Amino acid sequence: MRFSMLTGVAVLAAALVLPPVPAQAVTVPEPGPDPSRAATAEQALQRDLGLTATEVRVRQAHEAAASVVERRLRAGLADRFAGAWFAPGEARLAVGVVNDADAAVVRAAGAVPVPVPRSERQLTATKDALDRAAHRAGKDVHTWYVDVAANTVVVSAAGRSAAERFVKAGAVDAGAVRVAVSEAPRTLYDIRGGDQYVINGNTLCSVGFSVNNGGFVTAGHCGGTGSPTLGYNNVSQGTFAGSSFPGNDYAWVRTNGNWTPRPWVNNYGGGSVPVAGSQEAVVGASICRSGRTTGWRCGVVQAKNVTVNYSGSLVHGLTQTSACAEGGDSGGAYITGDQAQGVTSGGAGNCSNGGHTFYQPLNEILSVYGLTLTTTGGGGGSRLIGWQDRCIDIPDGIPADGKRLRVWDCNTTPAQSWTFPGDGTVRAMGMCMDVAWGSTANGAAIQLANCSGNPAQQFVLSAAGDLVNPQSNKCVDVTSWGGNGTELQQWDCLGGANQKWRRG
Repeated sequence: MRFSMLTGVAVLAAALVLPPVPAQAVTVPEPGPDPSRAATAEQALQRDLGLTATEVRVRQAHEAAASVVERRLRAGLADRFAGAWFAPGEARLAVGVVNDADAAVVRAAGAVPVPVPRSERQLTATKDALDRAAHRAGKDVHTWYVDVAANTVVVSAAGRSAAERFVKAGAVDAGAVRVAVSEAPRTLYDIRGGDQYVINGNTLCSVGFSVNNGGFVTAGHCGGTGSPTLGYNNVSQGTFAGSSFPGNDYAWVRTNGNWTPRPWVNNYGGGSVPVAGSQEAVVGASICRSGRTTGWRCGVVQAKNVTVNYSGSLVHGLTQTSACAEGGDSGGAYITGDQAQGVTSGGAGNCSNGGHTFYQPLNEILSVYGLTLTTTGGGGGSRLIGWQDRCIDIPDGIPADGKRLRVWDCNTTPAQSWTFPGDGTVRAMGMCMDVAWGSTANGAAIQLANCSGNPAQQFVLSAAGDLVNPQSNKCVDVTSWGGNGTELQQWDCLGGANQKWRRG
């Protein structure tokens, strides 16, 4: 970390670690769903089930009708109903039947009858008997359930002997049970900036930002190298892989396989703010921070390269802000728009009477430990959805320097797939979003251009949904609130729906 000769004023401030309290006394809500929605439902089905776009549409149509057919047959066949399912590679619904007469009823309903020896009621009774014997399962028995397609009850366990002992303890027909060997299931959790974590079982801090190397960055004074951590839910989370304090105030927590890094920061308003990169904000820029004690608080960047004196422990190179913080907020995330800035180090004052805070700049932490930030940009693009739920679009799907951008019905083509690579640009089809001629005037065209590093190609998608060019300080705007095919311009940011964008 660099040492300042210009801003070496010693500032007495309190580090923001919450004093030791029983870890189980604090509960923080589990992180919500990924707001970036990197793939549409149709794209995900194509990707994960190996289907074409046409096959997805056909399958979804059959599935919509299947619920009605299944409900009708379940009621009509009553105790003889033997389950309904879609077989791999088949578009029509299959229904288990225990006699020929029921097969005719199933065919008349538009489904495919499959002869089976047991009704669903018989299989459920077997499963219920195993539920009653659950106390005999032991940790090596993992799951048990009815597999209607196989017309059996499946018991999965670490080994066959454990499963067979459980089946015997349940006093069920072994012929109705299939044993499977499986890995032990585990609960899975998300890593999100601003959420609480616990160090050494008794000290509370806040998560900074997720990193792709597995884990998250936070403040160094929260814990020393080797210190164990628990998550917001008091579940084992990881270990400090590196930590530096004083001099610096940064750390990296390497998490275990139960925790998944996510490009989000908790906004403590029931949602999450996406993280697209780590472009450093300038002095005077607005900035917000997230932490487990005081939630989401905002201010402005006041100074950089500040040397802070924490009661004799000097830390160099911090950034000072007017956003407040209190004990337990240490390590939490600072963000401007969707650009990650740093992790909370300390502060003076509080959120009742006002004060100021200091953060450890993020890019230095990433460099020191060789980490990469988890971002929404990832490796793939996403649509930019705005007014009337239409998307920013390259006309005709043909990229060309100077081609004006428009809004169009959202689709999954490359012409609507935009990436935020972290350098401030917004890109599609190998080219950059651009303000024509670098203009700062209202009404200047938003176009596609060859990427040049020009300030006209810098955009920030704010937490409020404004897509802003910092050079002009104006928003990407749907001209005259128009519909399909309407061209885009820049205009003073007025907060209208024709200036609001989201990734999806």
